[in-house]
Amino acid sequence: NKVIFFTLSLFPFLLPPSACSMRISEQTITPLNNTKHFLVSAYMDQRVKDFDIRIIGIFRRDSIQPLHCFFCCAGYLSETTPATILQHPDNYGFPFVTTDVMCQIPQNCNATYITLLTTPDKQSPSNHPWLPIRNKDTVGQKEENMQFDFTVCISNLFGDYNNVLQFAQTLEMYKLLGVNRVVIYNTSCGAGLDRLLQSYSDEGFVEMVPWPIDKHLNPSRGWLHSEHGGDLHYFGQLTTLNECIYRSMERSRYVLLNDIDEIIMPYQHKDLMSLMNMLRNQHPNAGVFLIENHIFPKKHFEPSGRFHLPQWNGVPGINILEHIYREDPARNIYHPYKMIVRPRMVEWTSVHEVIKNFGERYKVPLDVCRIVHVRVALLGSLTLEQLNVDKRLWDFQEKLIPNVDKVLKRVGMLNLTQN
Repeated sequence: NKVIFFTLSLFPFLLPPSACSMRISEQTITPLNNTKHFLVSAYMDQRVKDFDIRIIGIFRRDSIQPLHCFFCCAGYLSETTPATILQHPDNYGFPFVTTDVMCQIPQNCNATYITLLTTPDKQSPSNHPWLPIRNKDTVGQKEENMQFDFTVCISNLFGDYNNVLQFAQTLEMYKLLGVNRVVIYNTSCGAGLDRLLQSYSDEGFVEMVPWPIDKHLNPSRGWLHSEHGGDLHYFGQLTTLNECIYRSMERSRYVLLNDIDEIIMPYQHKDLMSLMNMLRNQHPNAGVFLIENHIFPKKHFEPSGRFHLPQWNGVPGINILEHIYREDPARNIYHPYKMIVRPRMVEWTSVHEVIKNFGERYKVPLDVCRIVHVRVALLGSLTLEQLNVDKRLWDFQEKLIPNVDKVLKRVGMLNLTQN
């Protein structure tokens, strides 16, 4: 080993192709040497003039220092190039913030891996964690030739969240609407949900991305530092949402950015592709489609009980088919949207809106598409008479129920002892 280290420091340009494979990071969160920062992933991105690579990271705001991009080219180490550090604007007062580091690849370098240095002089590659550069095939690739039409990004699972029934119903609903892949960033969850996710992961529908943010920082369970404390907003929700867009850029035509208990539901079309074909025809330059969130309070049940199914007794979580009463949003206060985006037209996103994008944004009318969100009431004082009856989910019940039964049976959670 000593000989190798000696050779690397003396002859940095005469290296075998494996030169920087000594510490290729296989983690989703990688501490950056000599800093208080963390790197998540690196992507080829030539949409912004003078830059080639975008590294997504989590940086401590009060400790930003000059950084230098250091590349492993095919077979040798590059000269360093100066890094441009761009903090995302929505830090909500937390000390750590989602940060993009932009790099330019030196001439004649076929870059395969990248790391960041705190000084411009080249150093032994073995001392630094290297990130593989992804999305190298995006240039010139046609949208319609991608592997997936629709990917859903679920930003963060944490705590002992175990809403098994609602999640199984939501995932099966997404399958019926034409979603091909669901990406979930997982810090922790309850045992039942873990079993369900593992099953979906085995079949390839769910992609589980480990997100051990609690091993590195004290992540907040809330969105505002002054109220909730901690190092980082909502377990790093903004980092994971942005990471998921870049992860999907090379392989998915559309990305849905929503929470685990939300369904982006077309109201005039049978599936998401029919909806998007119409919207794209009407708004060819739009890259961001904003969908309004509508809450179905879980305390109000449909009176007939026709979907209170015995085989789901004992399965933890909410049965969304039983909740048909919809709140009208209070439009006098801020009302959140979620989004369907064309990932290549997005640069930065926040939770309810895109911060930087190419092309136009379009607010989709309520009668065309809205979010079905079964949860605790937002406007708790409303009586049943003040809510709207909305049975859109029932249009899918014939296929939805047997599909949910099938997946619950697969993970041993279907109640087969019905009386």
